[in-house]
Amino acid sequence: MTDTTFSVRVPGGTLELTPGRPALMGIVNANPDSFSDAVRLTALDQQVEHARRLVADGASIIDVGGESGVTYTGVTAEEVEIERVVPLVERLAAEGIVVSVDTWKPAVAEAAIVAGAAILNDVSGLRDERLAEICARTGAALVVMHTRAVPKQEHFHDYAGDVAGDVVAFLQERVAVARAAGVHDEQLILDPGPDFAKTPAETVQSLHAIDTVNALGRPVLHAISRKYFVGAITRQPPAERGAGTLAAAGWSADHGAAILRVHDVRAAADFLAVKAVLDGTAPMPDFDADDDALKWIRATPQRTA
Repeated sequence: MTDTTFSVRVPGGTLELTPGRPALMGIVNANPDSFSDAVRLTALDQQVEHARRLVADGASIIDVGGESGVTYTGVTAEEVEIERVVPLVERLAAEGIVVSVDTWKPAVAEAAIVAGAAILNDVSGLRDERLAEICARTGAALVVMHTRAVPKQEHFHDYAGDVAGDVVAFLQERVAVARAAGVHDEQLILDPGPDFAKTPAETVQSLHAIDTVNALGRPVLHAISRKYFVGAITRQPPAERGAGTLAAAGWSADHGAAILRVHDVRAAADFLAVKAVLDGTAPMPDFDADDDALKWIRATPQRTA
């Protein structure tokens, strides 16, 4: 899966994405109700610092969200979501960080792209076609995701036993809508939508057929971090799904993921680095053989009373 590199067009340049050697998209939630964040980062400076750490840990894209996708809270007003994401996008873009904005609202998307966001990560499956028009006009890249659910509403669709076929048919139809709005192929990224309008078993079924999504000829984003299907397999709550997420990340890399959307960027980067060396797709890196910290832990003597 590593013999093809996609050049994804974004305002002012391109992103080079290679299937099987996924770029890491770090997550910064600027909302108070994310399903997976044990600690809420409510202050702008905290959010900026967290994004910087993710970049230092290996993220090449930062995905900023001002509204959680959970269905137990209501829809966030556009003006509130804009207040949450625009200052953060401005700060990160000013530092040269590639920013994605996770929203399904045209007004929020427009404001975030004007502020410097390079990618629109639309989790609605282009339910509002104005989102495609905004990307066509601004040159922002567009993530087209499979979902049969209205945003913020829980819904399980009847796929008649063929969820994988529905994923491909839906993405083809939505890509056609984006093209008709003026979005170029080079702006498009595809997402099979794990857990969106799918039971955990249906998510697994759709991922088993991921080659059919890869065959559509655009880079594929795998948003697998701490997802419900991982919890259903491991029987772990979101905060304890790190190991399961890494297993999903390894599988995704082996099956052509071009982007991995993850919370724990450092763990994912380390995992992929070791995997690449063991797979023979990357050389053994240089390291300091005199660095004792690489060899053992020096215990700190305990004080006696």
